[in-house]
Amino acid sequence: MSDGYDADLALFVGGSWRLGEGRDAHIVVDPATGDAIGEVPLATAADLDEALAASAAAWPLWRDTPAEARAAILHKAAALIRERTEAIAQLLTREQGKPLVEARGEVAGTAAIFDWCAEEATRIYGRVLVRPPGQRSVVLRQPVGPVAAFSPWNFPVYLMAKKMAPALAAGCTVIAKPPEETPACTGAVMRCLADAGLPSGVAQLVHGVPDTISRHLIASPVIRKVSFTGSVPVGKHLMKLAADGLKRVTMELGGHAPVLVFDDCDLDATLDLVVPQKFRNAGQVCVSPTRFYVQDAIYERFVTGFAERTRAVTTGSGLDAATKMGPLANIRRPQAIAALVDDARTHGARVMAGGERGDGGFFFQPTLLADVPDSAAIMSNEPFGPVAVAARFSDLDDALIKANRLPYGLAAFAFTQNGRRANLLGDQIEAGMVGINTFAIGGLDSPFGGIKDSGFGSEGGPEGFDAFLVTKAVHQA
Repeated sequence: MSDGYDADLALFVGGSWRLGEGRDAHIVVDPATGDAIGEVPLATAADLDEALAASAAAWPLWRDTPAEARAAILHKAAALIRERTEAIAQLLTREQGKPLVEARGEVAGTAAIFDWCAEEATRIYGRVLVRPPGQRSVVLRQPVGPVAAFSPWNFPVYLMAKKMAPALAAGCTVIAKPPEETPACTGAVMRCLADAGLPSGVAQLVHGVPDTISRHLIASPVIRKVSFTGSVPVGKHLMKLAADGLKRVTMELGGHAPVLVFDDCDLDATLDLVVPQKFRNAGQVCVSPTRFYVQDAIYERFVTGFAERTRAVTTGSGLDAATKMGPLANIRRPQAIAALVDDARTHGARVMAGGERGDGGFFFQPTLLADVPDSAAIMSNEPFGPVAVAARFSDLDDALIKANRLPYGLAAFAFTQNGRRANLLGDQIEAGMVGINTFAIGGLDSPFGGIKDSGFGSEGGPEGFDAFLVTKAVHQA
């Protein structure tokens, strides 16, 4: 292993950690250098069958465990995650590339998810229906059963926790399949759950070729619920697999977030807010602001100020305290972004800042493209990287047409000081989440999810428990 990457890379099946032991392996790469830093074992078909059997066996025990006891274990796991924040954050930065300060924030958010869901475990309420004396009709909400959870590499520990924490709190067992790119940090969170006293088989972790793992798990009658965060094409593929077994699905899929900037906004304050948000996690954020539609009167001032701030973003290894933006997570991302930027150039876009790959590792310069026409591919395909695109709009109707033109509807943002306009934007923008003068759209107590091709179902808030619970009506005469 590379210096500074002290990680035990293993599967967690049936309460035991499994190392290579002859299994195929995936090479883990440091995206800041492109160097191999470790190998994670890939689950065999036998491993997956054992995980399914363990999950099925553990479910009745965990389902019948009192909510307060489940909550106590999740609270203890949260405390262990906090105690181990620095170690987990170091692993996260080495594997994923984000600046260490962002990694620490992600780990803190992960602990907060487990704490919040632990509290919510005791608030899964049913109801009593009005009936004549001597009769009873009650509505119960009970755990759906074993869950297959598939999470991505951009926020590997946080997004794994967003699936696992509500499922475990609701009384479901979980087989988690995190990304192979980030096995050590996700494994470290699983160790916190195990060390907190989670019974054997209640939560398990497997790595492998994504399509192989998903086909095997989803085809099993043991799995009753599928939760996925990732791309639209993969989400549609998993839905088709789940349809054969009529399994519940939650899909948090890609977006292409519009940002509507009106001429009455505080321009400097808006720029100071939007630029760091655009380049957070190198733009590898499903709700990253990307399509900046700016009203005519302030358009040139906006793109000039955006470009100045973009050129000041320091790139480098996430372990360097001076770094404001790290590398992209894998070698595929710079290649894909370069192709989109080149296409935008051929369609007449102005490169106001960046526009080129960086030196070494998987870097791409923080980039702003201005005057980007709808015909450019980047206006329809989410770059999922450090590229902002800007175009003009004239009035509210024009802005809404531009914001709603794509089949995606995850997040959208707008900046205006006009209260009536803000209300109309909240009503008429087609997205699962809308931020007006803010990017804070992901509170633990609020639902997180999209519409249209961006998926359905929610993670977060009480609504995040819905997909892990079945509704049962019991009538007694």
